Amino acid sequence: MVLILNGPNLNALGKREPQIYGTLTLSDLESLCEAYAAELGTDVTCRQSNFEGQLIEWIQDAEGHGFTGIVLNPGALTHYSYALRDAVAGQPLPVVEVHLSNVDAREAFRQVSVTAGVCLGKVSGFGPLGYRLAMEVLLERL
Repeated sequence: MVLILNGPNLNALGKREPQIYGTLTLSDLESLCEAYAAELGTDVTCRQSNFEGQLIEWIQDAEGHGFTGIVLNPGALTHYSYALRDAVAGQPLPVVEVHLSNVDAREAFRQVSVTAGVCLGKVSGFGPLGYRLAMEVLLERL
């Protein structure tokens, strides 16, 4: 079972900078992730929070709740949250970082990820398909 975590501002998908993030809402994205998971033969739980501490608690508790891997879109926390990085590093589950946009083709500050180094890998720039790719990687590794 895969835990999908979306960080700050992802609740504004569909309204926030659609030229970058598209018109898909968070609810649409979660439905797509559920469909991807069904195709891949697994279950997912999707969660979103604008609060760093909540994301950290979900990461720390994931194994105890029966999850086998995490797909994490940390949003802007990607670039500066050492607390989130340490939460990922301090738990045993594989984590794949995912971003809807190609962060490496954007502003310089977005090209730095403090969390990617403790993740299994990073998928960036493929829109919602990135979530499926991240799940495929997790399931291949499990």
